[in-house]
Amino acid sequence: MPESLDSRCHALLVDLELIEPGDFSDVSPLTGGVSSEIAKVKVGIDEYCAKFALEKLKVAAEWQAPVHRNASEYKWLKYVSGICEANVPKLYGRSQTLNGFAMEFVSGDDVRLWKTDLFVNGVNLRDTEAVARVLGTIHQASAQKNFDRSGFENMDDFFALRLDPYFGSLLEKHSNLSKKIGRLISVQQATQSVLIHGDVSPKNILFRDDVPIFLDAECATMGDPVFDVGFCMNHLLLKAVHMPQRAEHFIPAAKHFWDNYQPFINWETSADLQGRLAETLPAFLLARVDGKSPVEYLSEDARRQVRNFAISNIEISPVSLDNLLNDLREAI
Repeated sequence: MPESLDSRCHALLVDLELIEPGDFSDVSPLTGGVSSEIAKVKVGIDEYCAKFALEKLKVAAEWQAPVHRNASEYKWLKYVSGICEANVPKLYGRSQTLNGFAMEFVSGDDVRLWKTDLFVNGVNLRDTEAVARVLGTIHQASAQKNFDRSGFENMDDFFALRLDPYFGSLLEKHSNLSKKIGRLISVQQATQSVLIHGDVSPKNILFRDDVPIFLDAECATMGDPVFDVGFCMNHLLLKAVHMPQRAEHFIPAAKHFWDNYQPFINWETSADLQGRLAETLPAFLLARVDGKSPVEYLSEDARRQVRNFAISNIEISPVSLDNLLNDLREAI
């Protein structure tokens, strides 16, 4: 297998018959991810995005992950392209030999990164609604009895990539929460009702005009929809703590996300899913300050604020999602 990123990208495009072996390709590494090597590959006027999985993630803590997740990500993108074509990049193929795939390099004056937009311009409820509705569409479609689960039964990988580094790692610092967190992990492992993305973060969502484009589905598996919903809502809540002057916008935006996702639930009762969500959100908050992948933008005071709020709500489970959000608003 080629060793350098340049040679791997070139070999990938040749393998996928996108270029000839002698064609010149200009490779520019892309930053931002911790679990893959990603590059923009330019061949003449054509631009592609090439992606290869890493065995060791680029974080301070020791964190190994299975490289075959690259195949699961490609399959997730391919499935979603069949039901929400505009909400994923165009795909050009995957090479099993090189353990990588090529897709559209999404760019242009009409393209924006949701994470950047949230920090610079604050929350836009239309964006929040659009993301929630796409996520609901995917979950609802994959909950059908005729959905082909083969290739998506990746709970062991999901444990290695998400459940253990996010929730399991908390037990090192918060052993007193072992019973509660252990139960959350068990519920996540046992609940495999829909196809989840596993990393619904604003850094993984581009907007082309008002249309969200989902990226980085390396953690895709049959799992608990609460993980996707909670993961995304958690980012909105963390930004409320980070920017308290905008908390009155970010916290209602998290509720708006839930309100627009909720109508798609038809595989279980909305009340059951909301109950698990209210119990899991505090663990998400704690995971992003004390887990293996802490958010980079919180001050020490903000981290302490998140930690105290999260611990108290893990110890005594919230009565409801509304109560949890109202309590956070009062705590900020």
